Amino acid sequence: MPELHEDSRAATNDTIFAFSSGAGRAAIAVLRLSGPATPLIIKSVVGRLPEPRRASLATLKDPATDEPIDSGLVLFFSAPRSFTGEDCAEFHIHGGRAVAQRLITTLAGFPGTRAAEPGEFTRRALLNGKLDLVEVEGLGDLIEAETEWQRRQALRQLQGSLSREAERWRAALLEAAALVEAEIDFPDEGDVPQAPSRGVGALVRPVLQSLNAELAAGAAGERIRDGVTIVIAGPPNAGKSTLMNALARRDVAIVSQIAGTTRDAIEVHLDLGGCAVTLIDTAGLRESKDAIELAGIARAVEKAKNADLVLWLSEAGRPVEPDVRLGPGAVWRILTKCDLAPAEPGIAAHALAISAETGQNLDKLLKDLADFASSASGAGHAGLITRERHRKAFAAAAEALTRIEAEPDAPIEILAEDLRAALFALERLVGRVDVEDILGDIFSRFCIGK
Repeated sequence: MPELHEDSRAATNDTIFAFSSGAGRAAIAVLRLSGPATPLIIKSVVGRLPEPRRASLATLKDPATDEPIDSGLVLFFSAPRSFTGEDCAEFHIHGGRAVAQRLITTLAGFPGTRAAEPGEFTRRALLNGKLDLVEVEGLGDLIEAETEWQRRQALRQLQGSLSREAERWRAALLEAAALVEAEIDFPDEGDVPQAPSRGVGALVRPVLQSLNAELAAGAAGERIRDGVTIVIAGPPNAGKSTLMNALARRDVAIVSQIAGTTRDAIEVHLDLGGCAVTLIDTAGLRESKDAIELAGIARAVEKAKNADLVLWLSEAGRPVEPDVRLGPGAVWRILTKCDLAPAEPGIAAHALAISAETGQNLDKLLKDLADFASSASGAGHAGLITRERHRKAFAAAAEALTRIEAEPDAPIEILAEDLRAALFALERLVGRVDVEDILGDIFSRFCIGK
């Protein structure tokens, strides 16, 4: 459980409500309610309190006028057996705007009741111990998932794969810490084994090995969540925008024979075999005196330096060597417009010749890109790390345990401090301590009804 400020505790005294279904007209709309006034509100609006966890058909009325609002389903979830850990309810009503607005107006009239803030239902679940911090992040990722791999990874995290592993490591470190503390507190007691702290290595070593293995595989997990970045670069009129449109299967970039048409980076998001890919079309790289074009070229170079892969395009009849400013990442040479002029055999042996006009080798390029994305993302079976926050926590814990491995005969107080540092990193990972500074950023990305 995270440490809470006084204002966080006070906020849980309110009863909050929000629609968890999408905005606009729909067949059904679902309104959620959570907080201490939930039973009173249900009885006032419905006339009775339904049996918990069973859907009940009812007529919803405005208690101020006794006027019917709508007929729908009502579900009551009594604390603590609810998503938030508080008394909760759901009203499943018809999705017309007028119906939804009238119900919102009715609920707002109850004392101590207010509209929910983004992510506030999930935040209450965290504060009440129904979810830990990494499970909250998994829920947010599941809502945002656009590809199959992202869905699977987010679901694993929501179901506690990282939390369970962190708890296993924590249990081992707590056992090691108990040995160390026993030697510090009872150095001369006869019933305390001699130098028990010297046995901590057997407990620490497997944890350190697991942490290092996850750190080594961590980039793949982050790529599943954030996507693989592929930049299309090359000289002007090399066919970059044409290829972008062909791979996206729609016109996302302006195609023109005029050199320098693309001045800024244009992004499109693709799903290649279940992996999220961000494809970026960039300005042509050449010498220029145009200030705007120079700014576009600078952005193109910066995007290429940070990309997972750069597709360097040049015409098959006029091949150009990759720009030296592209950076250390992978660079594939692509020869375009091969339908107009064939590439020289020596150059073609180290490049892929394509034609966006005839479609030649576009299917091969797509397959190669999907294979690259799959390999970079661990084929959808990445480890536990899915974001930078996780990586930092793992690294902090591993750093502390590495010091113990490197100096097993260090003073007992130093061993104790390193174990405390590792435990703190793992507890901060799951949200047990010192997380108020990141909660606002996490929940600001949630929708209102979640």
